[in-house]
Amino acid sequence: MLLNEEIKLDYSDVLIRPKRSTMSSRGEVYLGRTHKFLWSKKEWTGIPIMSANMDTVGTPAMHKILAKHGMITCPAKHHLKKNINKFMSGKKNICWFGGIDDISRLSKISSGFIGLDVANGYTIRFVDAVKKLRNKCPKATIVAGNVVTADMTQELILAGADIVKVGIGPGSVCTTRIKTGIGYPQLSAVIECADAAHGLNAHIIADGGCVSSGDIVKAFAGGADFVMIGGMLAGHDECEGELVNGEMKFYGMASKSAMNKHNNNNHYRGAEGKTVSVPYKGKVDDTIKDILSGIRSACTYVGANRLKTLSKCTTFVRVNNTHNTIYGNE
Repeated sequence: MLLNEEIKLDYSDVLIRPKRSTMSSRGEVYLGRTHKFLWSKKEWTGIPIMSANMDTVGTPAMHKILAKHGMITCPAKHHLKKNINKFMSGKKNICWFGGIDDISRLSKISSGFIGLDVANGYTIRFVDAVKKLRNKCPKATIVAGNVVTADMTQELILAGADIVKVGIGPGSVCTTRIKTGIGYPQLSAVIECADAAHGLNAHIIADGGCVSSGDIVKAFAGGADFVMIGGMLAGHDECEGELVNGEMKFYGMASKSAMNKHNNNNHYRGAEGKTVSVPYKGKVDDTIKDILSGIRSACTYVGANRLKTLSKCTTFVRVNNTHNTIYGNE
């Protein structure tokens, strides 16, 4: 047994200190990013926010709106098997995720991103699967996850991943931390995994834990190249599910709801997610505009006229622990 006594931080443990800015309006902030990927050698330009590949939010209707904003949709996994044609528009802004057994299906996709998505990215079997997918698709931009530590981020990149998905247990409908005791505070995971990935000219996705536009800002400020959100997109017209008494269902992909829907009930596997009801929010376009407004506003507070420079302008102030400490670049 080892005990690591270093302080690790979630988004709620910090704020970002404001700094003098020469900007006069949030309209001056450019939120687009251009990323060139290590193995595929391809470039992508857009606003680097992604919908989670969950049943309720990874829908064709969600993709139509996100693509309009230059954002990425990750279709729910069941669409990979039978509904690929429903996502034909804006194909560069799609990331198709599958499990280890979906490599043959993923290898047939010629545009956008492809990825292997498992709850536990630390197994040798998963690393071998990333290598196999890279060998079958040498020109594809490949995403792999989930992990939360620098060493495994590097291993997945060296195995062939262009982008590593970071996060174990921070999602609003994930119960992995409760059921297993496994996890890592999300902001520290993002900071440490981004540092490891960027040292190899690769990228990361901050996956989970964002409940507001301020949390998305903190993820980008911590070094995330992309941010994946699920709960923030739940409850809209573009989501899958019925509206009942002003609420819509939202559930984790390891929940009983998902396991029953996709006939994934193994005798040795229990649920590590939950089903919740979220308030109906109307059209997702309004929510997206509000999120982007919050990010632009944050950039004006620290003097970053481009999302690319936000992390360089950030000083995190720890607020919820015993001693307030400042982390960042002056």
